[in-house]
Amino acid sequence: MVKYSRITFLVLADAFCINLAYILAFLLRFEFNVTNDVFEGYFAVYANNFIWLTVLKILILWIFGLYNSLWKYAGMEEMLKIVMASVFASLTAIAYLEFIQQFFPRSVYMISCNLDILFLGGIRLGYRVLRNFRTPDSFNTYWDWNKTSVAEKLTGRTAGLTKVMIIGGGSAGASIIREMKRHPEYNKKVVVVIDDNVDKLNKRIAGVKIAGNRSDIKKLARKYGVDEIIIAIPSAAQKDIQEIVVQCNKTRCNMKILPSLIDLINEKVSVSKLRDVDIEDLLGRDAVQVNLREISQYLEGKIVLVTGAGGSIGSELCRQIATFRPRRLIALDIYENTIFELSNEIKKTNPNLEFDIVICSVRDRSRLEEMFEKYKPHVVFHAAAHKHVPLMEDNPKEAIVNNILGTKNMVDLSDKYAVEKFVLISTDKAVNPTNVMGATKRVAEMVIQDKSLKSRTSFSAVRFGNVLGSNGSVIPIFRKQIAQGGPVTVTHPEITRYFMTIPEAVQLVIQAGAIAEGSEIFILDMGKPIRILDLAENVIRLSGYVPYVDIDICIVGLRPGEKLYEELLLKEEDIKKTSHNKIYVAHSVPPSPLLKKLLDETEDGIVQEINQILGESKEEVKEWLSKLVPNYTSQIVKKIQREPIILLNKEDVVRLKEESIIDEQGRDAVG
Repeated sequence: MVKYSRITFLVLADAFCINLAYILAFLLRFEFNVTNDVFEGYFAVYANNFIWLTVLKILILWIFGLYNSLWKYAGMEEMLKIVMASVFASLTAIAYLEFIQQFFPRSVYMISCNLDILFLGGIRLGYRVLRNFRTPDSFNTYWDWNKTSVAEKLTGRTAGLTKVMIIGGGSAGASIIREMKRHPEYNKKVVVVIDDNVDKLNKRIAGVKIAGNRSDIKKLARKYGVDEIIIAIPSAAQKDIQEIVVQCNKTRCNMKILPSLIDLINEKVSVSKLRDVDIEDLLGRDAVQVNLREISQYLEGKIVLVTGAGGSIGSELCRQIATFRPRRLIALDIYENTIFELSNEIKKTNPNLEFDIVICSVRDRSRLEEMFEKYKPHVVFHAAAHKHVPLMEDNPKEAIVNNILGTKNMVDLSDKYAVEKFVLISTDKAVNPTNVMGATKRVAEMVIQDKSLKSRTSFSAVRFGNVLGSNGSVIPIFRKQIAQGGPVTVTHPEITRYFMTIPEAVQLVIQAGAIAEGSEIFILDMGKPIRILDLAENVIRLSGYVPYVDIDICIVGLRPGEKLYEELLLKEEDIKKTSHNKIYVAHSVPPSPLLKKLLDETEDGIVQEINQILGESKEEVKEWLSKLVPNYTSQIVKKIQREPIILLNKEDVVRLKEESIIDEQGRDAVG
């Protein structure tokens, strides 16, 4: 009922304005000389036809949608619509008069059209202004959004409102400001804008002053009493976002961010699109782009097998592969709980996909053979592996059986059943390994490279570092420690790691599979290594706490097998670029003499050797591994003394960063 009352009011108001515009146009044309015979003649034409002229113009306004718009949200688009509708309405009126062989002076047409635009726009603008003046804080909205009210001066705060700083004085920032002004129910008030463009300094965007650049964030947040910071630069590079977040972290404000342009395609910028700033925004690296055409060609219509499908990487592989319309997707894992959850998700998001689950261990060759015989996959992604370094140091036999023997089983069966492409998920810990997990993954790499020389199947490996948020990774551990009140534990103040998000790591793995020809070890560009101590501080800040004040950080000493920093490349390996700017390929290094002998003697030579070594002690198992992987430095050869627990404070951190023993040059193997 309210809707129809509003439309009726607008129609009547428009009808009044249309006729007022005609009358004023005649008066202006004849300089208010209403006794002139010429005036009386032309005005009589208007008087005889004003009903039809009004109806025709109202009809055109209706066709242009002027009675369907929400005028409380009116902006430039609505004003342009009024202009176009008024022009077409005037042309329609002229056509009608020509049809009945009557006419007005030409100047009357022009003046009345301009007055139509003025009056019709004025009614709608007035409606919006009156509506907003009915809401609290309306004078701030229209006079000066930044001025402090008398109540604020007396109390030192804005009652019930969250004061917001917008970073980004572009169209996205303006959209956020306007939306907050139109929606007082958000209970947010933009008080200041930050932009690095010097030409915008001290100017206003949507009524809010641009008061400084990113270096002024902390100072201006304190000056304006900011509670929340919104980063509204969807076109910004990740490096810029990282630097801005670092500055924001110097305040105690909550942080929100607009997604990147690629995530906002075909969607308008709005408050609903804001999300929390996450640790991924601190990687300082632009989002990964993949060649969808290449990927779709080798996955579309194919039978694809993913091992370790219940894990972080394996499950994401399944999600992304499902979007490329394979004929069938097979998810293999030994642990049924996570694979069950994945199955429900995939079947819901891809109801037409043939999705099969195989509960099986990659150690069980006979069960694997049944599976290969049944499904005959075209593409295999081998992600099944034991990955936790400290656990594998205490259980080296399990690492050997799962990571080496399991890979050997998958490689042999892929060759036997003529798989087209086989991609091994490897790790940067396979480079100059100091732990059992890394050494076993290095053996797995050599196994697939050796088999690739003898097989029609394209065998390749993809080597990358840590993935943020994966099961057992550092970020979930930090967040759990923070939830418990701390302290957050870091093994060494100078330890660094390469990081990627799970989705971008998987995208690059799939892309590497597309360009693989056989025997390659692909290396993903992980950006620059991140100091884990810095990461811990940022996770604490993003959780709304202050490091060393609200949450302590403890240094607990390196764990068995742990390096200070990881590498992506062996000394013997040269790298070359591929068609993808984030993927490199390492020069093939032949297997060690012992491994080559075991692989060449008989098909089951390494299997027999593994079965024999499983009866030995942990120390003898590690010694055997060092023969298979000559650059493996086991804990028997190199003892790493565990450091005592140290509770850090701010002064310690400043000193450690000033006296850093890590040489950052040469750390980025692909940079």
